[in-house]
Amino acid sequence: MKLAVVGGGSTYTPELVDGFARLRDTLPVSELVLIDPAAERLELIGGLARRIFARQGHPGRVTTTSDLDAGITGADAVLLQLRVGGQAARLRDETWPLECGCVGQETTGAGGLAKALRTVPVVLDIAERVRRTNPDAWIIDFTNPVGIVTRALLRAGHKAVGLCNVAIGLQRKFAALLDLAPADLHLDHVGLNHLTWELGVRRGGPDGEDLLGTLLAEHGEAVAGDLRLPRAVLDRLGVVPSYYLRYFYAHDEVVRELGTKPSRAAEVAAMERELLALYGDPALDEKPELLAKRGGAFYSEAAVDLAASLLGDGGPAVQVVNTYNNGTLPFLPDDAVVEVQARVDGSGPVPLAVPRLDPLFSGLISHVSAYEDLALDAALHGGRERVFKALLAHPLIGQYDLAEGLTDRLLAHNKEHLPWA
Repeated sequence: MKLAVVGGGSTYTPELVDGFARLRDTLPVSELVLIDPAAERLELIGGLARRIFARQGHPGRVTTTSDLDAGITGADAVLLQLRVGGQAARLRDETWPLECGCVGQETTGAGGLAKALRTVPVVLDIAERVRRTNPDAWIIDFTNPVGIVTRALLRAGHKAVGLCNVAIGLQRKFAALLDLAPADLHLDHVGLNHLTWELGVRRGGPDGEDLLGTLLAEHGEAVAGDLRLPRAVLDRLGVVPSYYLRYFYAHDEVVRELGTKPSRAAEVAAMERELLALYGDPALDEKPELLAKRGGAFYSEAAVDLAASLLGDGGPAVQVVNTYNNGTLPFLPDDAVVEVQARVDGSGPVPLAVPRLDPLFSGLISHVSAYEDLALDAALHGGRERVFKALLAHPLIGQYDLAEGLTDRLLAHNKEHLPWA
């Protein structure tokens, strides 16, 4: 089995490689090819990847290339984890929205739209090249904003599934708090990418005993602390929101915080420099502890499980993925992309049934899904007016003067990536 990772020069990659090495019985990879235009960085990470495989006794080989077409040829699955514009673009995404009093973040709000505009055309070009060389290959997208990028891939007819590590991260945390094995805990995870709630925390599977009440009663303070939300908010909601909901539930508080400390992009850039120095050590043959602070925790396990379900011969597995709605949330169009539990096998994901949602949640989901539709239209066709409309539709913006100012800034900061701007 051959897997290709586009963006293989990412500092995330050793996390992914470690998962492939440890879980080789789940996903027997014969060749892992890392693809990235940054040749020097790619060789550093490729060397570490080979040492990780060797330490774990993995028989597969790791290859590296800057030639996308050569790297994807013959791949059974292609994983996308690229960042168009690098950390410099991320820093801008996190900075200029603050000038308008809006949250600066790389996956939501105006910064998230900027990332979508830069990313969608690049991802679609990669996907078309995959389709030409090996049309049966699955595309697994971890590139943010995952919901919009996955919607673009699916609408273009690609065999694609979106993946995020939020659900698996919460599952691991809740399992530890409840003294259960992660495999014994099923989350009723519902919403859009980076806009989800855990409606249930079930022992044993989708029909198991719901332990959400126990989790909140006995561990509410710990859960709220991780989410950086008041315990009372969780008690009033009666569910566990994703930590990304803080941008909506405490927007102005977050904006004030962001104006008083270094950006996350600056922190990550410094961390990446340190990680790359570590990766260059020929004695290093395992992922360093520092990588856990980089983000993407448990991404490797989620990616291995998803790829194994899509490519393996076993029965369907239940996993959280981003895929077409197809009636799962009846208040959304079928071609909206939702993030829910689904049964996944070689034919792709089929979402599990979801109970009727309280308007407190369905209203925000509908609002953000409408924004995502407009954002995709802007990413596919360009034009200042499309950008303005997407920003105006976003629930964190929603005022014409803010949308005008943010549109001007977005276009000014992204001209090198948007040929129509």
